[in-house]
Amino acid sequence: MAVTASQSVLSGLPRRLVQDGIVTEEAVQEATEAARKAKEPLVSYLVDKEMADPRAIAVAASHEFGVPLLDLDAIEIDVETLRAVDQKLLIKHRVLPLVKRGQRLFLGISDPTNLQAIDDVKFQTSLRIDPVVVEDGKLMERISKALEAVDTSMSSFDDDDFDLENLDVTGGEQEDDGVTKDDIEDAPVVRFVNKILLDAIKRGASDVHFEPYEKIFRVRTRLDGVLSEVAQPPVALANKVCARLKVMSRMDIAERRVPQDGRIKMRLSKNRAIDFRVNTCPTLFGEKIVLRILDPTSAQLGIDALGYDEQQKNLYMKHLNKPYGMILVTGPTGSGKTVSLYTGLNILNTVDRNISTAEDPAEINLPGINQVNVNPKVGLTFASSLKAFLRQDPDVIMVGEIRDLETAEIAIKAAQTGHLVLSTLHTNDAPRTLTRLVDMGVKPYAIATSVSLIIAQRLARRICDNCKEVRDIPREALEKEGFDAEDIENGLTVFGPVGCKSCNDGYKGRVGIFQVMEVSETMGRIIMEGGNAMQIADQAANEGVLDLRRAGLNKVKEGLTSLEEINRVTIE
Repeated sequence: MAVTASQSVLSGLPRRLVQDGIVTEEAVQEATEAARKAKEPLVSYLVDKEMADPRAIAVAASHEFGVPLLDLDAIEIDVETLRAVDQKLLIKHRVLPLVKRGQRLFLGISDPTNLQAIDDVKFQTSLRIDPVVVEDGKLMERISKALEAVDTSMSSFDDDDFDLENLDVTGGEQEDDGVTKDDIEDAPVVRFVNKILLDAIKRGASDVHFEPYEKIFRVRTRLDGVLSEVAQPPVALANKVCARLKVMSRMDIAERRVPQDGRIKMRLSKNRAIDFRVNTCPTLFGEKIVLRILDPTSAQLGIDALGYDEQQKNLYMKHLNKPYGMILVTGPTGSGKTVSLYTGLNILNTVDRNISTAEDPAEINLPGINQVNVNPKVGLTFASSLKAFLRQDPDVIMVGEIRDLETAEIAIKAAQTGHLVLSTLHTNDAPRTLTRLVDMGVKPYAIATSVSLIIAQRLARRICDNCKEVRDIPREALEKEGFDAEDIENGLTVFGPVGCKSCNDGYKGRVGIFQVMEVSETMGRIIMEGGNAMQIADQAANEGVLDLRRAGLNKVKEGLTSLEEINRVTIE
């Protein structure tokens, strides 16, 4: 194309766009001036105002400056590469780190003439920057997804990413009575506490224990259900650490004689915050403080991620979709009951349902669900909350735990009168749950006509796929553990833990082991006739319900966990 006298005034990318017929000279001149006033790159302005096709601009820029062109749809970007560049620079300059190779960083950019962006990234990362042209429209979409990925990744931060003295931390609703400035601003203690909490979040721990003794002060975290020591600070720091944690959770730091409860919210980024449920308990040598880590993302895992087999999942879904009845989840503390219940609530949480929960306390906030923290001190008990719910036309009710006869009776009446009720109970397996309700004083016929499904569960550590190894176990030993002869003859493979840099002693994460028992008419008759848990268990076995041990052995057969782990969490 011949260059006219007026076009010769243009240079660089604007001239190329006019030469290639992508935009007119008048339009590009107007856009250049407007972009300059708006302090916005020309390419972004042209795309935002829909003055030119983003793909055509990218091709033209690539040809003009000899910079490689990349389709963002053809590449997956890992979190570690994203973390190489400060999030503020990604948004400010509309750039995206694509691949890091040694000291070179390939940077996605829609306008290669934006030298300020390249210089800023180079200064922040101390890396050599190789620009790569990408489409501006796709670029902004991928930047948004990248920021979301960094926010939601459990391992997406290092200590250097945070100012350990100035983390965004808020507490509960109590006043800071008696708190001194020194307690709040003791910098070494503040940094130590914040680092412990960040490390616990990063590793995926479920709780953190601060424990003072006569001659030592130790900090332990529970990872995949197992406690391990992570620090042993000087004993002299115990009271200061305790005071700091109580300040963070809005407790009375002057009160050391009785247990206290509090809450901490730590904001890690714009889109992600972690809650801690805090409890103090006076011991011989000071107050032990335990923080339970509550990650809201655990409620969004989905039922497929929990570990139910297909038949168990279908049973749970079947009873969740019933308009009335009672679903009970049982197991010891820390067995995942809350996540199972919240997963069910998440499925039920639609705009046409009125859902209310009474909890002690509400661990995970779910928008769309009316959550109540019970407070016995002011008369707000599980029973009184249930009575209030029933006056508000609920469709679904969740009771954090059935602890007494009054709560049990109200919940059962609600299940009998057209409401779906979900709750938890502390029993060892599903059959014992029915007899436990009888022991509490609930009438047998009421149990038989209201309880529709019982889920007993445990959590076993998931064996690491990277380092697990096949174990050679004699046939006699396998039979003694409970495997069928058919399982063994079909080529049963049992894996054991080894340990590598990406796991914890051969394990990484946890998987649920479930006994899902539908209360049949026959079981109801056994209850009404005064039958015991053994009779119910026999009937459940006749109906094909797997007990916890058998469900655990199936997880071993599937290669999800080890035999040692199943022996730890279930009874032979």
